[in-house]
Amino acid sequence: MVRIVNWDVFIAPYAQVVEELKVKLKGMRQQFEYEMEQAPIEFVTGRVKPKSSTIEKARRKGINPENIEKEIQDIAGLRVVCQFVDDIYLVVDKIKDRHDFVIVEEKDYISRKKDSGYRSYHVIIEYPVETIHGEKKVLAEVQIRTLAMNFWATNEHSLNYKYAGQIPGEIQARLKRAAEAAFQLDEEMSKIKNEIQEAQKVFHRKEENKKVPKNNLTD
Repeated sequence: MVRIVNWDVFIAPYAQVVEELKVKLKGMRQQFEYEMEQAPIEFVTGRVKPKSSTIEKARRKGINPENIEKEIQDIAGLRVVCQFVDDIYLVVDKIKDRHDFVIVEEKDYISRKKDSGYRSYHVIIEYPVETIHGEKKVLAEVQIRTLAMNFWATNEHSLNYKYAGQIPGEIQARLKRAAEAAFQLDEEMSKIKNEIQEAQKVFHRKEENKKVPKNNLTD
């Protein structure tokens, strides 16, 4: 039975999970670069949900303190941001192939967007973390989304915070239109993905050539 008497003790395994998963997901990005030249992952971030947000979510959903570990899945949160929509599904497939954690649930908010317009792919995992008391299995949420989806979601989150979850109707309508515009941008960019990636490769090669020191020795 879990009771949040000492928050630092309670949250420590989650913080450890976030740091370990950040290293592993960034490592995945590097492996993509080595093997494919073009990585589908732009960047990886992670955070531990603050105490106030965790308690508020538990209160809002009517979750008892002893059930927080099982029922709040995003206390440990990772975000993987990609360039293109199909990159998201490639990353999801690679996550499914791993054997260092167990996938508990998947939520595809890209093909089935939320009413607000929110799009992202969520993977809930159960991650075994080593603590001073032995192994502890911790739930974590990995969100995979495009740059455009991330821009929209970040701003929507800020507005939700400002209006305590009660965003005025006019702003909600604008957010929905913005969400559709962002997804249309993703779709259009996907149509010229090959051209964009080829241009990026040319740019990177030029940058790498600039780094190569010139041999000024003469015979």
